[in-house]
Amino acid sequence: MEGEHLHLNKETDAARFQSFSQKTHLNKHTRVQTKQKHFACEHCGQRFHQKTNLTTHMRVHTGQKPFPCELCGTRFSQKTHLNSHMRVHTGLKPFPCELCGNRFSEKGNLNTHMRVHTGQKPFACEFCGNRFIEKGNLNKHMRVHTGQKPFACELCGLRFSRKSTLNSHMRVHNGEKPFACEFCGNRFSEKGSLNKHVRVHTGQKPFACELCGQRYSQKSHLNRHMRVHTGQKPFACELCGQRFSQKSHLNSHMRVHTGFSPVSSVEKIYPKDQFKRSQESIKDRSLLLLSSVDEDLAERKL
Repeated sequence: MEGEHLHLNKETDAARFQSFSQKTHLNKHTRVQTKQKHFACEHCGQRFHQKTNLTTHMRVHTGQKPFPCELCGTRFSQKTHLNSHMRVHTGLKPFPCELCGNRFSEKGNLNTHMRVHTGQKPFACEFCGNRFIEKGNLNKHMRVHTGQKPFACELCGLRFSRKSTLNSHMRVHNGEKPFACEFCGNRFSEKGSLNKHVRVHTGQKPFACELCGQRYSQKSHLNRHMRVHTGQKPFACELCGQRFSQKSHLNSHMRVHTGFSPVSSVEKIYPKDQFKRSQESIKDRSLLLLSSVDEDLAERKL
């Protein structure tokens, strides 16, 4: 028993007392254990255990990036950042998910991915309580409350809360339609528009009414249908107050007040003046034809 007790003491002492080959290493270790931070940043006051950590931190203020990528020239302030970047070129993904097998190039990305499995959402909105897996998603969501739109169109000045929305908007100006339908070749400026269109070919109707089971290819069509059940009529006539469940029904109703009749298909094709001249020309030709017929009958009688 006494020998066993001595053996345990040796193991405990080995764990408690770490040995170092250099005095400087011992000093660094001591500062970590005692939480001493002797090295302070003269710009922001942040303190560090080691001089090397302070040196790395100073590049935040100086903008210095001494580590360049040999393949694309991108520069980094830390060697670890360069190492992570190199995996973009090599395709190396050394961090696998043990649950689904997905692999990641950075440990931080794996940690974020794991929340998909655990359901953990550590980032909460202080306004509405919605929670998010990533801090970036929370930042985007916050703009719903703040109204912040940091992304501006250089051509028309419209502003957007997300960069992706600005990118989609730019296609209005440049006419770019990068999303093509594999069935008919029609092209679209947004992926969402392509997805809606493809349902014309596939017949897919993913949006079902919970009350009657009727299905629709688009969410907006389901929303319109739901008014049949709820009786909601969000479109009001400004002249008489009558309400309608669909905008098209309101437009039809407005003709009661304006006396306006829907234009014919011919009037839609031709401008108003041209249509009027066309009608007058048809009338003149008709009169001419009737006159010719009358003359022909008169000659036959003779």
